[in-house]
Amino acid sequence: MIVALGELRKIWTYPVKSLRRIEHTTVTIQEDGLEGDRRAALYVMSPEHARTGKTYRGKEDNRLHLLALPDDAERAAGERGVELAQRNGERYYDAGDVSLILDSWIAEVEAALGRSLDPLRWRPNLYLRAATQAKEPALIGQRVRIGEAILRVLRPIGRCVTPTYDQETGESDPAISRFVAEHRDNKMGVYCSVEQPGVVRAGDRAEILAGP
Repeated sequence: MIVALGELRKIWTYPVKSLRRIEHTTVTIQEDGLEGDRRAALYVMSPEHARTGKTYRGKEDNRLHLLALPDDAERAAGERGVELAQRNGERYYDAGDVSLILDSWIAEVEAALGRSLDPLRWRPNLYLRAATQAKEPALIGQRVRIGEAILRVLRPIGRCVTPTYDQETGESDPAISRFVAEHRDNKMGVYCSVEQPGVVRAGDRAEILAGP
């Protein structure tokens, strides 16, 4: 049996981890994630910094998602006394190859706060218009077909402060994090692995497949 999950509305990649997104109408999902996604990252080099030798993230600077170029991010970090170095060639993920979010999950937060929220606050790869009221736990372990690709839903995504950042100004809205923590166990969206690579396009149907 095949169950409708929704329709793929937006596709985003983030060529440099934590920096500005690129929107696509069509993209290839490879064995280890979307083509071009998070193939570079900025690492903290300042010896006194709490994240020395680790990636510099939105948690450290609310302006990163506004910047597309590593050089701009390095200058912004320098204003805060942080030295960065760019690394390339690997996949710089947090905990999953593909991130996916449904508009119905975001709508819960919007209804509670009384305002619309840009889905990019959650930095998903795939943004779906939901055809189901199922929440994240119900999808864990399910196989999802979108276009030519098949994904396996692994786990809900635990959230940090980054979704509080306005996508145009970087200003933080702590009410978002409070609601997600208090009413959604601090989870929003899911991580997936890739079971079958393939091309996906905005407008593709997303379906939950029966079987293991």
